[in-house]
Amino acid sequence: MNTKKALFEYCIRIGDNSMILGHRLSELCSRGPILEEDIAITNISLDLFGQCRNILTYAGEVEGKGRNEDDLAYHRPEHEFRSVLLTEQPNGHFGTTMARQMLFSVFHYYFYKELSKSNDVHLAAFAAKSLKETMYHMRHSSEWIIRLGDGTEESHEKMQEGLNKMWSYRHELFEKDAVDEHLIELGIAVDTAKFKDAYEKQLEEIISRATLEIPEEGWRATGGRIGHHSEYMGHILAVFQSLARAYPDAKW
Repeated sequence: MNTKKALFEYCIRIGDNSMILGHRLSELCSRGPILEEDIAITNISLDLFGQCRNILTYAGEVEGKGRNEDDLAYHRPEHEFRSVLLTEQPNGHFGTTMARQMLFSVFHYYFYKELSKSNDVHLAAFAAKSLKETMYHMRHSSEWIIRLGDGTEESHEKMQEGLNKMWSYRHELFEKDAVDEHLIELGIAVDTAKFKDAYEKQLEEIISRATLEIPEEGWRATGGRIGHHSEYMGHILAVFQSLARAYPDAKW
């Protein structure tokens, strides 16, 4: 396999996850349940966009075709996006939003922790910086799940509902293909299998503290990492890319 093409694909996958989830969280700007939480959600969204911009800039450099982070974010069609299906799921109620965030942030924590050891100097530095932000994202979402799960009867019910809805999407985060295997052999990519048990154990601890039930395993979401998305993705990009597509030569 061509290492250059594999590295570009790997960077795109990382960046697209942060981009799409960041956009979902941005939809909640001015709609938080309280002012402090409105600001917190917006800041997490900005962190994710910052991570996305960093890694997409590097992806453009690796590709070597003159595309920058804006080109990769705003001028790719839906089937070229590599974000997992978890990130594009609707916000729903607050319990659903926090369940989605927790499942992703706990994964991101372990992922960046391992990626900071990468043989690729840029990826290692990117991961080390992103890890500091992700630790906050993980703590924030986990504390809300515990607070809501161990709160009132209504908050407990809604938190369990949100967790049930998002639970099966977590498996796609650990999928591997030829791109991953090739870069793992070179010491560039992360072998997610190494921390899957730790990930699941941490989820179980959070759910237990929240007095919630671990959802039953059902179907497993898949397809986002190879460009097969849910019906939500087209609507996301219609909004996200609208300005850049209407004014493709604009500078800001």
